[in-house]
Amino acid sequence: MYQRVYVEITNICNMQCSFCHGHSRTPKQMSEKEFSQILRELKGKTKNIYYHLMGEPLAHPKLPLFMKMAKEEGFRSLITTNGTLLKKRGKEILESGLYKINISLHSFEKEDNLKQEEYLSEVASFALEAWEQGVIVVLRLWNKGVDGGKNQEILDYLRLKLSGEWEENEKGIKIRNRLHVEWGDRFEWPDMNAPLYGDKVFCYGTRDHFGILVDGSVVPCCLDSEGTINLGNVFEEALSDILASSRVLKMKRGFGSHQATEELCKHCEYARRFD
Repeated sequence: MYQRVYVEITNICNMQCSFCHGHSRTPKQMSEKEFSQILRELKGKTKNIYYHLMGEPLAHPKLPLFMKMAKEEGFRSLITTNGTLLKKRGKEILESGLYKINISLHSFEKEDNLKQEEYLSEVASFALEAWEQGVIVVLRLWNKGVDGGKNQEILDYLRLKLSGEWEENEKGIKIRNRLHVEWGDRFEWPDMNAPLYGDKVFCYGTRDHFGILVDGSVVPCCLDSEGTINLGNVFEEALSDILASSRVLKMKRGFGSHQATEELCKHCEYARRFD
């Protein structure tokens, strides 16, 4: 059983964040029929579905329907979002069985203070409403050291809006049970043009998670933005066969001995934090 699976329901985003790698694939949104097929393929393989690799999940008009479909099949819905559409679509997703939401506050690090305050006010309001309904809420600041001083401004504002313990720990800040700020360092996305870090690496890709791109391509992790390591297509062959392929097994064995078997993995800076 995999801890989580990333299902990219859309590769279209409403923002162009400085930290995001982006992609050159054809813009696409997953259909209800395609998502239903993926749910059938994921039965018995995971309980937790994230609705992204690239793209902003709240930009997909059928996200609430997909979440309801997933819940009916026994899956939990987890969302990572830039948070800019929460005012418009927050109520819908709360009514559709949301289990956990990660809101990337660093998405707005380039905006002026006026827009930032309006954005943070909307995020804080949603966070409280979601928390009251039992949803796990994580406010992400994955930009330590490159935030231009805005992180403290953000935290000061949120303290006014979100009462709680505000207890710091190595992972971030516990505001309340199920409501946290999460720290993270800025990282470089894996890319064939990125620096070559070598083949000595450990990764959880294919071991406790994998991803399915919007066109059905199966990839080993949530950072393969271009689908460089295409393990097969879930719309063309059984997911069980893809995950049991010699290529996937070779990757798993390789990571088990801290050895990258795929070229892209040798260019992945993020994986070095697990080694």
